[in-house]
Amino acid sequence: MWRALCGALVTALVALIPAVVGPAPLASADETKYLTFYTPPDPLPEGKPGDLIRTEPARLVYEPSGQLGGWVATGTRIMYRTTDAKGNPVAVTGMYLEPHNPWPGDGPRPLIAYAPGPYGLGEQCAPSRLMDQGIHFSQGFDLTFNYEQTFLATMVARGFAIVVADGVGMGTHTMAMPQFGNRLAAGTALLDAARAAMQLPDTSLEPDGPVAFWGWLSGGQASGSAAELASSYAPELDVVGSWLGTPTADLSLLPAYIDGSLLVGTLGYILNGIVASYPETKDLLIGTLAPRGLHMVQWSQYICLVQTVADFAFRHLYFPDNTGWFNVDPAVLFSNEPVKSLLAAQRLGTMKPASPTYISANRFDSFNPYEASENLARDWCALGADVQLWTNEQPPFLNKAAVNTLLPYFVDGERSMQWLTDRFNGVPSTPTC
Repeated sequence: MWRALCGALVTALVALIPAVVGPAPLASADETKYLTFYTPPDPLPEGKPGDLIRTEPARLVYEPSGQLGGWVATGTRIMYRTTDAKGNPVAVTGMYLEPHNPWPGDGPRPLIAYAPGPYGLGEQCAPSRLMDQGIHFSQGFDLTFNYEQTFLATMVARGFAIVVADGVGMGTHTMAMPQFGNRLAAGTALLDAARAAMQLPDTSLEPDGPVAFWGWLSGGQASGSAAELASSYAPELDVVGSWLGTPTADLSLLPAYIDGSLLVGTLGYILNGIVASYPETKDLLIGTLAPRGLHMVQWSQYICLVQTVADFAFRHLYFPDNTGWFNVDPAVLFSNEPVKSLLAAQRLGTMKPASPTYISANRFDSFNPYEASENLARDWCALGADVQLWTNEQPPFLNKAAVNTLLPYFVDGERSMQWLTDRFNGVPSTPTC
């Protein structure tokens, strides 16, 4: 099943690439039904990180009509307090899934704090919005869907409660951009999502019940950050483990791999995330962009992943004649100050996770290098952490199509879910340090 689902995703994305030959019109689907909930109160109400600001029942569907299948869970949309990259209080959103099925394992019902992968920066791309649409479509190719819903649906069917964290700036109706790729913002938003879920009334969760983190790619960065920050930021949470799928653990390694890739447009998410997190870097960034790069960065603020692929797949970062995205060699830009320090600040591996961690990565990943996962496992092991590195050996295939990034997520999904199940059931871990 996993192979078929991921193969269909890759095929659909690749098929869309040649269809767009010019700038697409601004996405303009009717999102007004979300404005009331997703507009944060100004000023924020008094409270502490993890406190709920508002909640509402949410429809859960696989596709817009709601007729194809059904979730065995009840959805609750949440807005809660957390902190951003600089420690400022902000309101963020997410979705809590209360399973209909009992938890068949040991102890109280477990909670998985789920950090989504990249969906795009537009408000309409937020996973908590997609879960009550199934499929989102705007003008051009701003078509997107929750490609991780197979994991979510399987998890709730097996009795796991789940809270999905959109992330800082993602989905909220404000002038602020998502702080995509920022280690601190990603980690605190995930930890506070778990806190918020524990505060919801009429759930089957116990306030001191076990929690684990899950995330793939950028979500893997969030899961790893939450694992590192948990003991100091949210010591009251009973964290039993963290799963990281090919985490973007070291952004400085990405440029050489991302160049010319199917997913090269996600660089726009990272650059916008840097500026959103550190506004003082905006002028520096603008000064390094060629006209095409400036368009890419500006346009990527409004669109979701499929449109990003359709518009920017297989483009190159730099040509000496400024026909690429940068007017300076990115290797020079990213290896010098202040960019070097900004990227280093997002690197995982400098703090010891207090609970077991499982890193899953493909050895031949041509988008997010295996080196990032290997180095992270080595760094955490050196700190005395309980780490298991699982290496998927799927051979390289269509390298620039990011197949070795996408497919292993689904191929190894069952193994990964079983690892989390074992942690909740108290089975001893098997570190590879």
